[in-house]
Amino acid sequence: MFRRRIILSSRFRPAQTRVRAVLEDDFHHFRVELVSIDGMVSNISASAPRRPYSLCGMAVEKLDLLLGMKLSPIAHEVTRVTDPTEQCTHLFELTGLAIAAAARGTARRQYDIEVPRRVELRTQARLLRDGVPFLAWDVLDTVIQGPAPYAGMDLYLGMARWALATLPPEEAEAALVLRRATGISKGRGMNLDAQVHASPNAHCFSQQPQRAMQALRMIGSTWDFADTPERLCLDDQEWLAFSDADDVAAGRATQ
Repeated sequence: MFRRRIILSSRFRPAQTRVRAVLEDDFHHFRVELVSIDGMVSNISASAPRRPYSLCGMAVEKLDLLLGMKLSPIAHEVTRVTDPTEQCTHLFELTGLAIAAAARGTARRQYDIEVPRRVELRTQARLLRDGVPFLAWDVLDTVIQGPAPYAGMDLYLGMARWALATLPPEEAEAALVLRRATGISKGRGMNLDAQVHASPNAHCFSQQPQRAMQALRMIGSTWDFADTPERLCLDDQEWLAFSDADDVAAGRATQ
């Protein structure tokens, strides 16, 4: 069983919004903090407490390419601002979710995804939104078998374009969150620690050919949450809650 949890927590002040976002799964643990002023992205900070390759943390600096972006309720809008293949895929998408939460005024949002081990290439990928079952797909290899309207969609061929054009915005967001997790869940069936470095396939920051050989595998970075989903993002709860000092500092920043 592959599991992923994403939590977004927001604080709103006149003219300023701050969103803290965390993602943890078997392979990753990332944090992003976004500050927007007057509807524009003004600051992004991030960290990679657990990452698959040694260079993943360097991708934090690439998020600065989103500074000045107008807030959008569509998380995928970040892909129109800068090249996603030069970003850490998961930090980038997490930042997009934070931007969308700020734009919509979402105080808190939590996604929980579980994808059981594939049997003859089949699995059922499930997503809970704020603790409530929201999506469940029967998947064969990379193609969703059902239910409608997802039946026949390939996870990697045109699904983002279709979802954004067809589904209500927040359902499209959840569908793309589940799409990503379903795709990477295949890693549970691989010995990732057998890798020496990232593959030079140009899919993300660490996998760009010019740096893949230096992006060394972080041995032991794959954890197993199959039987302990309560451990996901457990270390992030205090940070997500914001402190009184955080709120005071935010107030001073807008004065």
